[in-house]
Amino acid sequence: MSDFAGMEELLQDFLLEAGELLSQVDNKLVDLEKRPEDRELLNDIFRGFHTIKGGAGFLNAENLVNLCHRTENLFDKLRNGELHLSAELMDIIMAATASVRAMFGALSQAVQPDAADSALLRALDDALAGKALPARSAAAAAVPEAPAAKMPVAGPAASGDGPPGIDDINWDALHAVLTGGVAPSVPAATVQSVAASATAPAGAAPPAQRAPVQDLPTPSRVAQPAAQAPVQNLQKETTIRIDTARLDQVLNLSGEIGLTKNRIANLKTQILHGRTDQETLKALDIAVSQLDLLVSDLQNAVMKTRMQPIGRLFQKYPRLARDLARQLGKDVELVLSGEETELDKTMIEDLNDPLVHLVRNAVDHGVETPEERMAANKSPKAIVTLSASQVGDHIYIEISDDGKGMRPDVIRRKAVEKGVIDAETANSLDDRQSLHLVFLPGFSTKDEISNVSGRGVGMDVVKTNIGRLNGKIDVVSVPGQGSTFTISLPLTLAILPVLVVRLNNQSFAVPLSMVREIIPIKQGELQQVSGRATMVVREEVLPVRSLARLIGWEARQAPAFGVLMHAAESTFIMAVDGFVGRDDVVIKPLSDIKPKGIAGATLSGDGSIVLVLDMEELLGDVGVDTPSSLFARA
Repeated sequence: MSDFAGMEELLQDFLLEAGELLSQVDNKLVDLEKRPEDRELLNDIFRGFHTIKGGAGFLNAENLVNLCHRTENLFDKLRNGELHLSAELMDIIMAATASVRAMFGALSQAVQPDAADSALLRALDDALAGKALPARSAAAAAVPEAPAAKMPVAGPAASGDGPPGIDDINWDALHAVLTGGVAPSVPAATVQSVAASATAPAGAAPPAQRAPVQDLPTPSRVAQPAAQAPVQNLQKETTIRIDTARLDQVLNLSGEIGLTKNRIANLKTQILHGRTDQETLKALDIAVSQLDLLVSDLQNAVMKTRMQPIGRLFQKYPRLARDLARQLGKDVELVLSGEETELDKTMIEDLNDPLVHLVRNAVDHGVETPEERMAANKSPKAIVTLSASQVGDHIYIEISDDGKGMRPDVIRRKAVEKGVIDAETANSLDDRQSLHLVFLPGFSTKDEISNVSGRGVGMDVVKTNIGRLNGKIDVVSVPGQGSTFTISLPLTLAILPVLVVRLNNQSFAVPLSMVREIIPIKQGELQQVSGRATMVVREEVLPVRSLARLIGWEARQAPAFGVLMHAAESTFIMAVDGFVGRDDVVIKPLSDIKPKGIAGATLSGDGSIVLVLDMEELLGDVGVDTPSSLFARA
């Protein structure tokens, strides 16, 4: 049984509020190192530990109370002038906050935390007693290393058979989920894909030959063991703070929609009773247009309730940069800007690990030691900037440093040495393409492996995870001046602008951000280069890839159109039968079954299912399209 039986809600609230408070304390400690006599900072930090101690007392977390009480007393003496802040004392304080955060981790597992490290407690007592502290306090050893980014490795789940295909989709169950119904409650072993032949594409295996798949649950259903539920609930924050003015706007719009609905219902009654004069039809048209505007306004208002300032995420990083810089013997200041920029809350949570890695990368790889900087006529203190801004319907996050920058020729040489690419490929890359080699799996500029870097794992996963948020990452670097990594993200993942295309009478959607234009495909315009089908578009030779081949279907007819797309640092033409047009869709994930290359599904205006393509995953296909194979059925 949990140590907090009956106190789960109180524990959740404590972890949320105390976690934010501790992040603020961490940032104020970094500022305090620069302004050790700032009484306002000392008072704020004192109040932070006092508040955390009070909440821990309600939870009977005695070890946490004990640690916070000692640290609180330390700051009481600092603000009263009985003690003076030194580098050795700051080491002890930083160790204390790190230990507090570790105790939060134990509480998030619904267990009481163990006592703090004995060396740390002795160091706190010595500091309180005014004893001289060693140059490198033993308590400093208790400071955990800056946390490494724990990012899930991209790619299909590790299974012998690999991910299921599109033909394994249970179409009836999927339609039930998308329309708000309940998926058929049929034993998983007996559920078969029962799409009619008119719905299933040509070349798909008949229903009797398809692999059994599980029924698709509604999004609210959580597939996890009951015993793990309390732990999972504590680890994942499920609440959000919303300005009441935004809720008032949602309520007002809901009321106006109700009035407009009543107006349309009244006009419908009149029309059913034979009143079809021009005035009545015009009134209906006006009411429907008004409803369309109101629904659009309501949609935007609801989206705003999900938006949160990105500063709540940024506040975690000054402490991380400070600890890592001290560990590496560097003097680094992390400057934050654009913290008020708002982003979808779910995206903020998923951004944490990539940003942790990028900040660590800037401190470890990007900036030099004070001695190296002075030799290069730079200030001994390096500046790393983390900023956010909104431009149109996209958010841009930049992580830049004023360090040594990256040399494209060195990156190419390292990539060849690591076996990431061959020498012939390296020689064909320009400087921009060379910089993007840092995102390839296995690439690292470090010759020696440390507990910080050198394993060649990280930047590739950063790019993959940003891609899963429908975002992009770019890098610009000037040798001797520094590097800038820029992340571009949509404002929200709830609504995705897409281009809807057709293949074998089935609709597919591709993110509009990847689409450059639509062009007709004629057999006579196709050329074969190195065994691949290509087309020349404005003097640029581009490969042509069949959507049918990418998803494993047999094409019924020759492609009529090509969608010129840019994805995964490559430009290509995707051959399709036709296209429907642009749309804004709400994606629902395929919870229990994740077919290869499918990010989710939605419904079109006529009620048919539209599958949303995961282009990054599809482009891993190694098949080759030739002009003859594309027009084999012409």
